[in-house]
Parts: sequence; C-alpha cells; structure tokens
Amino acid sequence: MASNIKGPGIYLAQFASDEAPFDSWQSITRWAGSLGFKGVQIPSWDARIFDLRRAAESNTYCDEVAGIARENGVEITELGTHLQGQLVAVHPAYDEAFDGFAPEAVRRNPQARQAWAVEQMLLSARASRHLGLKSNVSFPGALAWPYLYPWPQRPAGLIEAAFDELAKRWRPIFDAFDEADCNVCFELHPGEDLFDGTTFEMFLQRVDDHPRCCINYDPSHFLLQQLDYLEFIDIYHARIKSLHIKDAEFRPTGRQGVYSGYQPWIERAGRFRSLGDGQIDFGAIFSKMAQYGYDSWAVLEWECCLKHPETGAAEGAAFIRNHIIRVTEKAFDDFAGGQKDPAQLRRMLGLEPVAP
Repeated sequence: MASNIKGPGIYLAQFASDEAPFDSWQSITRWAGSLGFKGVQIPSWDARIFDLRRAAESNTYCDEVAGIARENGVEITELGTHLQGQLVAVHPAYDEAFDGFAPEAVRRNPQARQAWAVEQMLLSARASRHLGLKSNVSFPGALAWPYLYPWPQRPAGLIEAAFDELAKRWRPIFDAFDEADCNVCFELHPGEDLFDGTTFEMFLQRVDDHPRCCINYDPSHFLLQQLDYLEFIDIYHARIKSLHIKDAEFRPTGRQGVYSGYQPWIERAGRFRSLGDGQIDFGAIFSKMAQYGYDSWAVLEWECCLKHPETGAAEGAAFIRNHIIRVTEKAFDDFAGGQKDPAQLRRMLGLEPVAP
C-alpha cells in the first residue's frame, strides 16, 4: 500500500564542526530547521552535538535531545554509525588508514579497536530504542575488499571465508538491534564488502535472512558503479528501510572510467554532486519508493566536489520537498466506477444468463 515519504531530512555528518552554527545540537538543529528541513540524521560519533553513551544509558537525555530538535522544527530520523560500523571489520592493509576513526586509546591495536566498534554499535541500538528510532544507518566494514579485482587469481574459498567472518561479527549486533526494534541499514558503498546487490545477498544468506539486516539506499554509489539503480529498488525494496538522497555523475573519457585513475574527486570520471547537478533520475526513484510503500525519511547526504555545502543544503531541502509524492487515496477513474453487484459480475462473465 502506498504511503507518503517523510522529509526533507539532512545528515549532519558533513556539517558538524567547531564553528557556529554547526558546533552544538541547539544551533545546528536550528540551522537545519531554518532551511526547511523536517528531520536530522545524527552522526553518532560526533561528541560536539551528541553523546552516544549517555543516550544509551539515559532516557532523560534522549528526551532532552529530541525536545531541542522539536523546538527547532525537526525530528531525529536515524543515528548514523558509519565510522563505528566500518571498524567492526578492517583488513590489515587499512589498519593505519582507519585508525583515525577510533579514539586514541584503541589505535594501533586492531583487537581493541574492533571491540570498541562493536560496543559502539550495541550502544547505538540502545540509544535508538530510547529515541524511538526504527532504523540505524551504517557501514558493514570489509575484509575482502583488497581482493575486489580477480587478479591475481584468488585462492578458492577466500571470499567465502571473509563473508563468513563478517556475518559472525554482525550477527550479535543484529540481535541487539532486534531487541531494540530497530533496523541496521547498510549503505552499500565501495570500500565495504557489501557494495552492491550481489554482495548484500551473499551476506544476507550468511545471517539467515536476519530481519534487521537492511539497506540504506543511496543511488550515487550505484551510478558510479554503473549499476541499474532503479531496478535495484524493484529487487530489494522490501529491505530498503532508509534513504540517502545524493546526486552523482559519471563522465567516462578515453583516459578513465569507473576506476577514475587515482584522481582527486574533482578530476574523476565518477564524482558526487549536489542535488539536481548530477545525472540521477530522482523523479523515478521517488515514484518507485512511493509505489512500494516506503514511508520513512528521505535524507540529504551532501557531498559535492564543486558547490559550497551550505548552498547545497539550502537547495537540497527544496529539491527533496518538491520530489516527495503525496500519494493518492483513490484511483483516478473512480468516477466511472459503480457499486459491486455479484450477480452482475457473474452475468458479465457468462456464468448466469442475462434476463430477457
């Protein structure tokens, strides 16, 4: 049954900073509300605007946080746990690169860092329950990513072993979120072992189709892979429980394509853009999500190599609002219909003789 999508929302991860108005929960939610956003997605690792541990331990704190948001005209849409989820599984090749996602006390210690990440996810489950949230947006981490391209030939069973281990690490986290009545929505993203539909299915099978293993749909990552992002909705809509609305463009040349030649974002064939400046057909996306009855939030994730973030946010609020479909409660041709008459139906099918 069709439902109305909520929005516009905005992910605050790309905006929180040490400068006003982005340096406190009060001021950043006031800023978001002033632009016309109705919801905010919280980067749960950013202590400048949110205390995850306190939220997991205190209903009172959660009530205060939600109350401040409401006073500024916005609701909390989800907690984002991308950095913590990433650290649930890290291949040793990326140890040093990802250490910056963790507190100093667990850096250069992969086992302690992973334990911290798992604890963070469990705290996020409890905090989501206290806040009354139904979805959490995250990354799954990666053990197999260095072996993405099948050269040199991979030893038999290597990818299977990586996904077995990834599933083993996430299963108890899913169980905790199930107790909290909240979904874990993975953003399928290069750099993660779950980056497209096939890899999501490989993982889902290993967690026995766990009901809390879900998807945060972000078409920008699919466009840059040259994946059919509209058919993806047809296939996986039952698992899509959150949306990131982010634009992108893919401009292959004689010099570079999907892999983009190690270039910086502004010079890559595939790059993220502000809403409306890229190639993604959001009209079709919103239509499909309305068709399948998606009734949660549409959240702007701003990432653009050209436009200023505050301009992108201001334009993004109106863009999402104008794309949300108010679904109809009746068929367009109801005016031509009639009352149900069982006898008439049987006559029209030739099952009863027409009276002379």
